[in-house]
Amino acid sequence: MLIQFRFKNYKSFRDDTILDLSATKITEHSERVISAGYEKLLPTAAIFGANASGKSNVIEAFRYMATYIMESFSYGGDPNDKKSKSRRLKCTPFLFDATSMEAESSFEVYFIDTEGRGCKSYNYGFVLNQHEIVEEWLNTKAKTAREYKRVFYRDREELDLSGIPDKSQELIRISLNKEALIVSLGAMLKIEKLKFVRDWFYSTNFANFGDPRENIILSRVFPDGFVEDKIVQDKVVTYLSAFDSSIIGFNVEFVKEDDGEINQAKIDAIHRVVNGGTTSIPLEEESAGTLKMFALYSILQDTFENGGVLFIDELNGRLHPLLVRTFLLTFLNPEINPNHAQLIFTTHDAWQLSNNLLRRDEIWFTEKDDNGVSTLYSLADFVDEDGIKIRKDESYEKNYLFGKYGAVPSLKYFDMFGEK
Repeated sequence: MLIQFRFKNYKSFRDDTILDLSATKITEHSERVISAGYEKLLPTAAIFGANASGKSNVIEAFRYMATYIMESFSYGGDPNDKKSKSRRLKCTPFLFDATSMEAESSFEVYFIDTEGRGCKSYNYGFVLNQHEIVEEWLNTKAKTAREYKRVFYRDREELDLSGIPDKSQELIRISLNKEALIVSLGAMLKIEKLKFVRDWFYSTNFANFGDPRENIILSRVFPDGFVEDKIVQDKVVTYLSAFDSSIIGFNVEFVKEDDGEINQAKIDAIHRVVNGGTTSIPLEEESAGTLKMFALYSILQDTFENGGVLFIDELNGRLHPLLVRTFLLTFLNPEINPNHAQLIFTTHDAWQLSNNLLRRDEIWFTEKDDNGVSTLYSLADFVDEDGIKIRKDESYEKNYLFGKYGAVPSLKYFDMFGEK
């Protein structure tokens, strides 16, 4: 489970930024707090804020970190080959001041393993600039230990691999280049400790439903066994029936090319009609909301089975607020979510800002100042102009829309047609 994500100098976030899923010492909805080792963790974090305030950049920062970890073993061109170019994933720093533009960016996580694997905690992070990895570290802590123990550390002057088996250290020293991460390289070398960290990032899933193109792409990703297995298709029908009971099945046809090779599967959704019969509609012609929920099925299945973290940008897009609420309750219910999967999402849907649904430490806001700098803060830490913390019996939705917590747009009339 994710304990904390920390990053700095990424897109609109110039300064040190922390998203913490540790439960604070508040009393509401205590039944959903998850005990993992000695940690008390939360199943969800909801990020609210105005347009262009930086909400999406929180998720993009984690996606950047995960992608760099999963791919960096292949980064780095041959320094002796002038034609060789790095395929390195470039980082976008804060661009609105000259210092930050040239400064390093950092990414760090704390996470904890499952009870079955001993609830060991991990602290992993790296710092990079536009040319190289400047610093990287991995520390671990046993369930009963008080302090973290170093597995490895590197910077420009030091390479300490003392927590890695001796026979693997030389392989890393030979293969490591300035653009690759030790965790990424070590996972490819099948070093167990490093492969576990890399695989933890593999267990995270991302969906961006603010981008219509991603909706279409994800709707073409079918659940495992969906094309061949009617049992799987029936499970998807049951899942979709939570909001669209007219879909009663699917029809799958394999489309052949001129050379006789099967290229793809054509999927039709079978609907019940008023006279008792049925009709078929191509899946891609279903409503945007149906396509979105279909796309989420595979991601949800993987996240719940593996107890991973699911990041969704603009969860509310094209979904009714009641359906969004039901979606959230799925993660918040420990009986439905026994593997402690976590959901981190952005939304403009203030209706979900309810003390009947979310704890104060599950509610986060992003706000951007006049210099273009975004900040991220929790409702549990917020204090009003009198220095008083927010009470659990307040109307979060009303107070937010009235601007009490900040993170709302500064509104004025559109004047695009006024006289010059």
